[in-house]
Amino acid sequence: MSTTAFVLAGGGSLGAVQVGMLKALAAHGVRADLVVGASVGAINGAQYAADPSAEGIAQLERIWCGLRAHDVFPRARLAALMALVRGRGPVLDPKSLASLFERNLSIQRLEDARIPLHVIATDALAGQEVCLSAGEAVPVLCATAAVPGLFPPVTINGRDLMDGAVANHTPISAAVSLGATRIIVLVTGHSCAVKEPPKSVVGMAMHALNLLALRQLVVDVERFSGVVELVVVPPLCPLDVNGYDFSHGAELIQRAYASTMSWLEAGGLSDHGLPGELLPHHHAED
Repeated sequence: MSTTAFVLAGGGSLGAVQVGMLKALAAHGVRADLVVGASVGAINGAQYAADPSAEGIAQLERIWCGLRAHDVFPRARLAALMALVRGRGPVLDPKSLASLFERNLSIQRLEDARIPLHVIATDALAGQEVCLSAGEAVPVLCATAAVPGLFPPVTINGRDLMDGAVANHTPISAAVSLGATRIIVLVTGHSCAVKEPPKSVVGMAMHALNLLALRQLVVDVERFSGVVELVVVPPLCPLDVNGYDFSHGAELIQRAYASTMSWLEAGGLSDHGLPGELLPHHHAED
């Protein structure tokens, strides 16, 4: 019997793309047996696993449409900036992120989800991937979203954990280890049509993580394609929104929904190759 895993990658504000993909997959009657996510993919995955119905996905869409950058990345206070300059601390206070999860999460613990949920974080000392399948949801999600240098690590079970994207941005290997025989990968894509790199510290950190993720994804798809049935949902392309800009949530969701529905109707689930949108490329200026 086939076991289908949804694997949700990181990507900052581009996580809105995954909401449109989830919406289309649900409309097409495709549902996960287990969910594995890292960074923003874990946040989307947690809400989906808690309520994979159309109503649950609609709630996730409403959350994204109301998000702005300061909800996720609050402005750094002078004391925090001075601590960074002196090499004594991160830039951002994690309390805003924790508060965001507390207000919007439908579950209190990972094991409360309707679909088995697995969150990938990174051991801040050893750099090892850590898979969390139980425990309080808010600290776990704060850990997997703790971008190095921006947020402090989160201590869980005696280990300091940071952004899951560092160790495994698109945790296909974790899904295989958990017994998945069919893996549907929901990537956020990258800002392939922006005219210049982000100028802010936060924006550049998110952009760099997304670029690093593309290389890992290509390697993992080649590695596991012969081991399990592996399908990668094509991301949006061209995409001129950076991973720090949360003002385009509704637009990204709608575009991703329409794009994924067209892909599904054209038999996309039977295509086991790597989407061309994920290969290195750029868009010439008009």
